[in-house]
Amino acid sequence: MLELMRKLSQAVISGEVETAAQLTEQLLAQGASPQEIIDNGLLPGMDYVGAQFRKGEMFIPEVLLSARTMQTAMDVLKPRLVTGNVPCQGTVVIGTVQGDLHDIGKNLVRMMLEAAGFSVIDLGIDVPAEKFLEAVKTHRPHILGLSALLTTTMRNMAAVIDTLREAGIRQAVKVMVGGAPVTAEFARSIGADGYAPNAVAAVDLARSLIAS
Repeated sequence: MLELMRKLSQAVISGEVETAAQLTEQLLAQGASPQEIIDNGLLPGMDYVGAQFRKGEMFIPEVLLSARTMQTAMDVLKPRLVTGNVPCQGTVVIGTVQGDLHDIGKNLVRMMLEAAGFSVIDLGIDVPAEKFLEAVKTHRPHILGLSALLTTTMRNMAAVIDTLREAGIRQAVKVMVGGAPVTAEFARSIGADGYAPNAVAAVDLARSLIAS
């Protein structure tokens, strides 16, 4: 079984979608629990991908393929996860702010967060502050993720945070922001809890915000 786990990790690293699904099914057939497969097969693979990306030895297309590979394996596990009481890393509501129709970066962040074990509610693009507020009230996430790709829509990140503050629930959720024009300095200036320059960093940030 350990060898199958190692092969599953390698399949995630290499982006072998069909192989990962088959190995996951084999492990289940041999009696491995969903949590064991996640902890000993899938997550080690994604952790390696993240480390290689940070060192500049893997790039966004490869990371995206690995995330898709892990998501396919997770789809195999989903029927067991419902009844298996597998712990979630945390809940994240994510969306692209009002006026902005870009979602490639947001979608990659969503996939990476899901691959890391987070439950993600994706509100899509062009999301007004009131919809973010409603989602925070409804889902009570640990983290709210805001994305913007245009300098003209960055200010709408501040509008979301202001709306949360005015509703008296700003302290109930951590807010992280990202997108091509966004900087750590801008994140601090609008009162966000953190900034991530890319999808791998977003996972690291989410983990640190959950732990804080």
